[in-house]
Amino acid sequence: MLDHARQGAADKPPQAAFAACRRLFLHYSLAVRRHYAEHRYASLVLLHQIAGRARFYVLIMERDQLFVLRHWDRRDGHRVEIGRDTPVPASVGRLIEASVPVPRDGALLGWVAGHQVQAVVAAYGRLPEPWDDAAAVPGVLVMPRSGSQPARWPPLTASPLADGRLWDCVARGQLIDLGPLVTRQARRVYWVPGAGERSGRPTGSCVVVTERISGDGHWLPAGVYADHWTLRGGSPVLLARELLARPGVTDLAGGRGAWHLLSV
Repeated sequence: MLDHARQGAADKPPQAAFAACRRLFLHYSLAVRRHYAEHRYASLVLLHQIAGRARFYVLIMERDQLFVLRHWDRRDGHRVEIGRDTPVPASVGRLIEASVPVPRDGALLGWVAGHQVQAVVAAYGRLPEPWDDAAAVPGVLVMPRSGSQPARWPPLTASPLADGRLWDCVARGQLIDLGPLVTRQARRVYWVPGAGERSGRPTGSCVVVTERISGDGHWLPAGVYADHWTLRGGSPVLLARELLARPGVTDLAGGRGAWHLLSV
């Protein structure tokens, strides 16, 4: 689409696409990844559905009031610059407006009912380098508390990124950022990476909460939070002490996020 867009005619004012890019970075902070090298300030990933097929793009905020849109697979080579006064093809503007931001890699959210977190939602998808396999695309794991009833699971478990429902839940306060709650209490919340993968999606990963933590009006009960596909399939979930004895366990209080999801 980007290759075709570069040859298309712009039929919208340049400011429209530029303003749409600014709105994305302003209103979807949980999707924004900050950069501290090169000339990039920040980036976010966009999911675009077309004819039932999911396509991923990266929108980069660069210096001097410039945005760059490219494919998830950076080896594709096609990119479109979007400046305040730069003519932009209409197809690019439509792509940006119709896409859904993806929570940044390592983001940890909590599904709350009342003030209690009932499920953990973890985002994965490190931006691939040119030498990486770009087939591993971003996604979201919904991990209810082991032993809980499916009726209490988030309604977006099957397709959390579809139609922007995840962001509707964030706006309504049903999904909260667990980062501030988790990172300030050491040895309470651990990420246990899984050893499997299904259709490009990591499997078997868990979050283990060893002791109830609370703050900012919410509380996260102790327990094991497992991928809902694992729970639906009836696979046994190990006890917390067994999971914590596995290799690769990470204390999320270190501020590193759940970035071990794809073993990066």
